[in-house]
Amino acid sequence: MPGYEGMRDHDPRPPRPYPQRDRPGPPPYGQGPPHGRGPARPVQRPPYRGAPPGPRPWPRPPFETAPWPRPAPSLPAPDLLGPDEELVAGRRPVEEVFAAGRAAHRLLVVPQRRNALEQLVLHATRLRIPIVEVEGGSLTALAGFDGHQGVALVVEPRRFATLDDVLARAAERDEPPFVLVLDSLEDPQNVGTLLRSAEAAGVHGIVFPTRRQAPLSPAAVKASAGAVEHLLLCPVDDLPGALADLRARGLRVAGSEADAPLTARQTDLRGPLAIVVGSEGQGLGPAVRRRCDVFMRIPMRGAIGSLNAAVAGSVLLFEAVAQRDPDGHAPAIRGEPARAETSGPDDSPGRDESPEAHDPAARDDQPATATANAPVESDAAPSPEAGTDLLPDEPPVAKEPKPRKPRAARTPHA
Repeated sequence: MPGYEGMRDHDPRPPRPYPQRDRPGPPPYGQGPPHGRGPARPVQRPPYRGAPPGPRPWPRPPFETAPWPRPAPSLPAPDLLGPDEELVAGRRPVEEVFAAGRAAHRLLVVPQRRNALEQLVLHATRLRIPIVEVEGGSLTALAGFDGHQGVALVVEPRRFATLDDVLARAAERDEPPFVLVLDSLEDPQNVGTLLRSAEAAGVHGIVFPTRRQAPLSPAAVKASAGAVEHLLLCPVDDLPGALADLRARGLRVAGSEADAPLTARQTDLRGPLAIVVGSEGQGLGPAVRRRCDVFMRIPMRGAIGSLNAAVAGSVLLFEAVAQRDPDGHAPAIRGEPARAETSGPDDSPGRDESPEAHDPAARDDQPATATANAPVESDAAPSPEAGTDLLPDEPPVAKEPKPRKPRAARTPHA
């Protein structure tokens, strides 16, 4: 394509009627001003003589009282948690602390969540526990995580147990010892989940090392849903030595490994038992592996070749529970004791379905052998004063329900 000069040579327009000016060409490089510009004019500026004397014409605000908004301090007040106190955060953990009867110092509540936490506030008021309102950011900084649900309880330091206490609890329940051992877990969420599963499985105690282990932080307590308040926690300085002590006391130590020859179903988990769960990344340590009597694995059928440490430990715990109590008739540890088979006078109606309960003649023919049935007979015997529906010549008839009163018609509003 021709350049600009060539295009001018082939321009079909007629030439201009006036002659073109003779413009001088540009001077050589570095000589004279650039093309189209005149010589540079010198700029005369007054010399700088400093700021004028006297105060500034406008006041300068200090840094602390600047008009722009500044974030509130994220650090909690120093009087919310003392050096010899522990924080339990979360609604369910706080409820379990109250249920366990642990001494509490004060209840921290976020004002925006107080209506949803009215029951906890009323219970703390009945126990004469001070209620302190704090901001959500301060409570998050104090607890170390943001899942506190707007409530936390300041309690006394936790009291840890020993191996003797764990075995004594097993003897109190008249059960073979059942212990869970944690080998250097790193995630507090896994620790809390395993503690919750252990409490639900009826484990007598938890053994874990004091070093290279995730701390029992408020996040771990929250993940356990308050199960730590009902468990015996036994920290030890020498975990392999503690396993050797358990073996000397008659417990079998079962470790979990991915390449074990036996599955958990094929392993005998009855009797005195201690289940060891390794860390998330490295599994069981060499010294802990040498103290194990048997190794077991969980069969995997999918593309994923491993489970989370908390999930794998929970599966092994409840496999042991299924082998130790195959019929599932073990009594619950928590809650009300099981009722006796003999019904008492305070039992709900409709429990005794025998014909003797409805026929007074059949009861009179039988001799009274147990004194526990005497109140039942006296309460169930017909009496004219009570106004029963039992007629002398007819079988007993169920009492008819009272007829409901018809509702009055609603008048429409004006």
